[in-house]
Amino acid sequence: MSVGTSGAQKAPRAQDVRGTPASRRGDLAELGIDPDELPDGLVVADEHGRVICFNAAAARITAVSAADALGQRLERALPLEDLEGRRWWQLTDPYGGLAIRVAQPERNLLLPGGREVLVSVRYVRTRPTGPVRRLVVSLRDTEARRRTERSHAELIATVAHELRSPLTSVKGFTATLLAKWERFTDDQKKLMLETVDADANRVTRLIAELLDISRIDSGRLEVRRQPVDIGAAVGRHIQAYVAAGQPADRFLLRIEQPLPALWADPDKIDQVLSNLLENAVRHGEGTVTIDVTPSASPRERTDDEGTAHAATSVTVSDEGPGIPEESMNRVFTRFWRGSKRGGTGLGLYIVKGIVEAHGGGITVGRAPGGGAEFRFTLPVATPAYLL
Repeated sequence: MSVGTSGAQKAPRAQDVRGTPASRRGDLAELGIDPDELPDGLVVADEHGRVICFNAAAARITAVSAADALGQRLERALPLEDLEGRRWWQLTDPYGGLAIRVAQPERNLLLPGGREVLVSVRYVRTRPTGPVRRLVVSLRDTEARRRTERSHAELIATVAHELRSPLTSVKGFTATLLAKWERFTDDQKKLMLETVDADANRVTRLIAELLDISRIDSGRLEVRRQPVDIGAAVGRHIQAYVAAGQPADRFLLRIEQPLPALWADPDKIDQVLSNLLENAVRHGEGTVTIDVTPSASPRERTDDEGTAHAATSVTVSDEGPGIPEESMNRVFTRFWRGSKRGGTGLGLYIVKGIVEAHGGGITVGRAPGGGAEFRFTLPVATPAYLL
């Protein structure tokens, strides 16, 4: 056997580890599986409570070598405590406890030194309510879970910070207007109400972003496909910026015809365009160039004749300072901000999720003018009922 097992004591047969006949599950060796190849820590104790298997992952997680663990009593080789400091093996008494117990569900326990580890246990018996023949312990590092928890904590902190400012403004202005309505002129009242309206819209956008993140992370982002004129959609966004005071010559829209008929979710595509154009206007400089071109599918799918499926690409570039090379791989992660000019840092993460939900792809690079260049590609994706 390998480092994880002793030479005289081979890894337990599948009947011992899984409680099913070897003819059905097979011995680990017969399956060609070395315990050290398992991604999780595996510790197996025999009917006397002595360790007969201690694989490489278990050694890495516990910082105890297999040589030191093999042959030792389980409670000595793997001295676990619960979060209240109680010795776990004495608390559960696997060999002398309930005869009907078959497993311990996964839970957080502590190794010596206070390091957390996820532990689940299987009790292998020759017959129901019989004595324990094997105790199979699975160990997992909690680092991935801690990263997820840190990400959630950071999201909560960011949301709380972003909500505090507009809600404080809304509360302040509404309280002032209610208390001193007669003292303000119509122009002053209008300015206050416009500020309240803008801050309420900001809160609404933030809540929408949170809902989008939740759907993206859980894989529940729905795409309602309709025919989309992507060139006209870009044109509408440009007209909105010009109406808001941006010079018309700051935008250059180039559309290469003919474009394939695009079926996508128009609201979500508007969200993608809005975010990319806002980034170019707010963080970039000079002319914002939008190129809409036909292209091959981002997944390079081909039909039976070897023809690539059609797709549409949209490239948004500016002439600003661009994105540093070392930041390129973090652009589409949560909370990445290209500058200190505000924002939640969630927009590009959502953009990537929306594009990928359509079966497309998005990239970032350096524009010919030196600024940032975002390019996303959407496959035609005609609904099946029209094929």
